Amino acid sequence: MNLRNIAIIAHVDHGKTTLVDQLLAQSGVFRANEATVERAMDSNDQERERGITILAKCTSVVWKDSRINIIDTPGHADFGGEVERILGMVDGCVLLVDAEEGVMPQTKFVLTKALKMGLNPILCINKVDRAYADPDRVHLETIDLFSAIGASPEQLDFPHIYASGRNGWATMDLNQPSDNLGPLFDLIVQHVPAPKQQARTAEPFQMLNVLIESDPFLGRLLTGRIESGKAIPGMAIKALDRDGKQIEQGRISKVLAFRGLKRQPVDEGAEAGDIVAIAGMSRATVADTLCALEVTEALPAQPIDPPTISMTVGVNDSPLAGREGDKVQSRVIRDRLLKEAEANVAIRVTETPGSDAYEVAGRGELQLGVLIENMRREGFELSISRPRVVYQTGENGERLEPIEDVVIDVDDEFTGVVIEKLSMRKAELKDMGPSGAGKTRIQLACPSRALIGYQGEFLTDTRGSGVLNRVFSHYEPHKGAIEGRLKGVLVSNSDGETAAYALWNLEERGVMFVGAGEKTYQGMIIGENSRSDDLDVNPIKGKQLTNVRASGKDEAVRLTPPKRMSLEQAIAYIESDELVEVTPKSIRLRKLVLNPSFRKKRMKED
Repeated sequence: MNLRNIAIIAHVDHGKTTLVDQLLAQSGVFRANEATVERAMDSNDQERERGITILAKCTSVVWKDSRINIIDTPGHADFGGEVERILGMVDGCVLLVDAEEGVMPQTKFVLTKALKMGLNPILCINKVDRAYADPDRVHLETIDLFSAIGASPEQLDFPHIYASGRNGWATMDLNQPSDNLGPLFDLIVQHVPAPKQQARTAEPFQMLNVLIESDPFLGRLLTGRIESGKAIPGMAIKALDRDGKQIEQGRISKVLAFRGLKRQPVDEGAEAGDIVAIAGMSRATVADTLCALEVTEALPAQPIDPPTISMTVGVNDSPLAGREGDKVQSRVIRDRLLKEAEANVAIRVTETPGSDAYEVAGRGELQLGVLIENMRREGFELSISRPRVVYQTGENGERLEPIEDVVIDVDDEFTGVVIEKLSMRKAELKDMGPSGAGKTRIQLACPSRALIGYQGEFLTDTRGSGVLNRVFSHYEPHKGAIEGRLKGVLVSNSDGETAAYALWNLEERGVMFVGAGEKTYQGMIIGENSRSDDLDVNPIKGKQLTNVRASGKDEAVRLTPPKRMSLEQAIAYIESDELVEVTPKSIRLRKLVLNPSFRKKRMKED
């Protein structure tokens, strides 16, 4: 059977996972009466809740006499570490571009990675049935993008196809409609070459590990493409690191091949060129080479772009610690973070001078937010600092900071306030023009640190209608100080439960983050001050009652509903002297130094 290995790459929300759903359905993976779910490849809870792909996943379909291994990749640049490794084990890719939105920042990001790997992409202009779709404009935009990022003549001669992933059809010519994805299947088989590794089946076994996951029955599963030889259950193999140093020796206990959405054991073994998961190794990790015992050199692994954002993750030392989670010790937190860094090469974990906190660096706020959210769901209690950018040192010793390409689509009436706010944050306007239907597209180059905490303000300024996309571009010399949060916070000066009467009196001071009857402690942030300074307040003071009561004397206490923040909003909101307390049930804001006297003393010292 002919074999093809491809990846689906695109900007976030351009329809990768939905298209894969239809490819699975039309290739006969599902029975006629089988119950299926939308976005079948997004199996992770957070992927379904957020509507994005976080982890790359493999599937396999059969079309006519060919087996096509398909890998659905994330669109967010925060998860770019996944995309880079995935592209190393495929022979072609389908670049999806929205027929209405056109080329976006992550389109450029994923395409740059694919062209660097020497792949010849297929352009699939998706969502051509949308109201404001303009396939011809998008086709020209994509040709310009290929040229701008240095595509070779062979890569520039890419085929293109039009599709509606949601409705399950594709066509080479919009004037000749189609009712299925057959033309796309045929184009993949025709344009993507068969794995050249298939000619090396007689050589010793070698495979570069690209993905790692745990199975409750089989243990660690290492996924990659077999570069040479065969993987046979029971075969003795060893693992080499990037430098060719042996990590461990063991035996293959299972070889699992991808068949539809399932992994099936392959008892007779898998040959070179196929993408498989191997069980049996206990220490090998991502970018290690699994090979036969006689092999001495490791396979080359792709270098990973360095992280741009970091935060401090430590034990929860608040007065309410240990009441909602069961994983609170520094040792347990350390083991979990190191396990994450082992599987996700885009995350870097280092120990801080204190023994109870760790520096976690990644590609962006979303990636770090997903990690913290996973940990809180697993029962961890943590304290999280404000994200900071990771600086580099230039050749002349100057401090360099990460710069991002930002593309914003907003209603015309909001362009002024968006440009004004981002200009104050040291952003440089690169281009601006209409994007259809009364909207304007704004393109800027902006320091990464200026975008920390800006998303909420942006949605407020555009009344929730604006769309902001960003992707790391390059490093530039430090652009100077950027003004932080304009308002101070209301800080509790007492331990206990909040009283409705006290919160009612405090409402004129600002916006509350807590409601009545909630636990609070000294140093916990309970609201946002209407002024620029921080204010210590007493949220547990009740109304003083007498034994003389008359009808109508008591005032009815009606509280304004408190402002509740998501994990990402809380992390972006805090300043450098504040922390987010994260537990399985609660997200609280607090001062780093809880005692107000010590806090004032520290401020004087600073």
